[in-house]
Amino acid sequence: MSISAAQVKELRDLTGAGMMDCKAALNETNGNMEEAVDWLRKKGISKADKKAGRTAAEGLIGVDSGPREAAVVEVNSETDFVARNAAFQEIVANVAKVALAYGGKTEAVAAAKYPGSDKSVTDTIKDAVGTIGENLGFRRSAKLTVPHGAVATYVHNAVADGLGKLGVLVAIETTGNEHAANAFARQVAMHVAATSPMALTTEELDPAAIEREKAIFSDQARQSGKPEAIIEKMVEGRLRKFYEEVVLLKQAFVLNPDITVEKALKDAEKDIGAPAKITAYLRFALGEGIEKEETDFAAEVAAAVKK
Repeated sequence: MSISAAQVKELRDLTGAGMMDCKAALNETNGNMEEAVDWLRKKGISKADKKAGRTAAEGLIGVDSGPREAAVVEVNSETDFVARNAAFQEIVANVAKVALAYGGKTEAVAAAKYPGSDKSVTDTIKDAVGTIGENLGFRRSAKLTVPHGAVATYVHNAVADGLGKLGVLVAIETTGNEHAANAFARQVAMHVAATSPMALTTEELDPAAIEREKAIFSDQARQSGKPEAIIEKMVEGRLRKFYEEVVLLKQAFVLNPDITVEKALKDAEKDIGAPAKITAYLRFALGEGIEKEETDFAAEVAAAVKK
């Protein structure tokens, strides 16, 4: 099959591999992007641990919180310039308030009444297109709640209070001091912003992702020529390392890399004054997973495909 310049560029963006290696990987996998990523990893050409969502959309992430609850939303625009528009910022902040009040489910928030209006959130955003001058869209929302404890929020590089390009919520259940629990949960939220874990616990990891890593590690280990028994132990070791990299509780805590997040939580219980448990987290990065059509490919990419 014919491999396009766009495919080569996408694979290079995902893996950091050279253009000719990307083209070879795509040819070997009949253009399947995920298989091409794995092919490069097996060859030791790519260091990518997982396929990352391509950030293409602009706009803002908004968060709002109350006692033992918090919500996060994403509202998109066409350009980054709009994110600095006060009218747009007000819309995102109000949508976050609606999400907090209406349970956070995207469909419910979209249909709910916008604050101070008889119109829905969706219709209000549509009306704003004419005044702001760009296509706008409410993409998603979510909410975390705990019966006892705290739900902390963190917005990275905030452009205004509760508004930015990356928002995180972290829920901690405890009967101890809620202020201390919130303070620690915020530290964990900053950690999540920095590390982007795949799951809270090993048990919550997608089984398909684990099997995929096993297959890659096994293929790499067999290239060493060692006996199967040794290969099995090598794969087990690599999986443990994988869990330490992608499972929140097993990750090295950003604020103190000498201990894991799980150990940091145990230490925090002294200030909280009671047992505590991280029950959930949410991480919204602006535009993650949205593909944007590329129209200006580098000449070197086109040249590589033609070879």
